[in-house]
Amino acid sequence: MSQRVYFVAHGRVQGVSYRYFAQKKAAEHSVTGWCRNTENGKVEGEAQGDENAIKSFLKELDNGPTHAHVVRLDQESRDVQDGEARFEVRR
Repeated sequence: MSQRVYFVAHGRVQGVSYRYFAQKKAAEHSVTGWCRNTENGKVEGEAQGDENAIKSFLKELDNGPTHAHVVRLDQESRDVQDGEARFEVRR
């Protein structure tokens, strides 16, 4: 069963390829959605996929890429969206 989650990554997550890391991990876990930098130094996004894929994907985001330092990953359920085909990095 598909689920959708809104997430916000706090910490050193901008300027360390965090969004592209998220895009790569989304592809590995067959997760769709999007992410973008926020004006206050965080990365936010939405991810959609089956329950296990979302759980694994969020665990990857909580660890982040090598040069990131994630101090907190907030999550909140959202309504599933039909027709989404990939995970995109927004600007």
